[in-house]
Amino acid sequence: MKKNWFKKTLFSCAVIASMASTSAFAEQSLKMAYALAKDSHYGAAANAFEKSLAESTNGKFKIEHFANSALGGEREVIEGLQLGTVDAAVLSTGAILNFVPQAGVFDIPFLFRDLAHARKVLDGQIGQDMLKEFPKRGLVALAWGEQGFRHLTNNKHAVKEPADAKGLKIRTTENPVHLLAFKQLGILATPMAWPEVQTALQQGTIDGQENPTSVIVSAKLNQQQKFMSLTGHVYAPAVIIVSPSVYDGLSDDEKAKFVEAGKKAGQAMRDFVDNVEKSGVQTLKDAGMQVTEDVDRDAFAKIVKEVYPEYYKQFSKELIDSIENTK
Repeated sequence: MKKNWFKKTLFSCAVIASMASTSAFAEQSLKMAYALAKDSHYGAAANAFEKSLAESTNGKFKIEHFANSALGGEREVIEGLQLGTVDAAVLSTGAILNFVPQAGVFDIPFLFRDLAHARKVLDGQIGQDMLKEFPKRGLVALAWGEQGFRHLTNNKHAVKEPADAKGLKIRTTENPVHLLAFKQLGILATPMAWPEVQTALQQGTIDGQENPTSVIVSAKLNQQQKFMSLTGHVYAPAVIIVSPSVYDGLSDDEKAKFVEAGKKAGQAMRDFVDNVEKSGVQTLKDAGMQVTEDVDRDAFAKIVKEVYPEYYKQFSKELIDSIENTK
């Protein structure tokens, strides 16, 4: 009897230990939010983030995808990250700068020469120092992602010169840096959360919008917009963020793996943008969109540069000059 009792006790202890071990390594589900579809550049980032974490942590973290603004607009998502009701997100800087104002410097129109210039700045000291500003606002920024250069679309007429854009009612992000430039150009800027845009375009509440080719293609805006102009007026960064409620509970090793996953997510966005910049315009043309490629960007830039002194007051001329002079 004693022998049987001893065996049962050992078996019970083994079961309990096994349960404890399973609990210790239980899969943790994380809600990850983003504004576009899963097959967009946002989805590419989320997929890369998920894959990296799965491989580096042996499946400890599972990503639940909440695409197409399923958890609300970007402002709501940011607030959710701060509160801990959203665990991770891929976000544009349009809404971010309302929480981390310094990040708005990257949204200054005609600041970056090309994608290589922008990436050099974000990957360098300037960009990495900016990521350190996010924790001060209750957010943990892991890495920079990318959307590409923003272009103008509308339903009225082709836009080649600044005069063509004057008076158009264009949806913009809630971004004061953009608004200042659009006002200078005579565009009737209409800040609007992304989930409302498709309906506003269908109803004719706005004439058009501005976004990178990656967004225009992913959101199939050719179905609502007749004209696209390759204005390339603003470089559009993105950022991969986790909630402090998640990040602060990680070990140092896990934090490093989250940062690495963030970097891979950002690279996935860049790879997507590189591809869509080559193929996206033709895709839109094939879908019936009239694309103006020979936009007089210098004329647009000349007008916008007149308000740079206002940006100097907000972000400092030294910082803006250092970005412009990065080779």
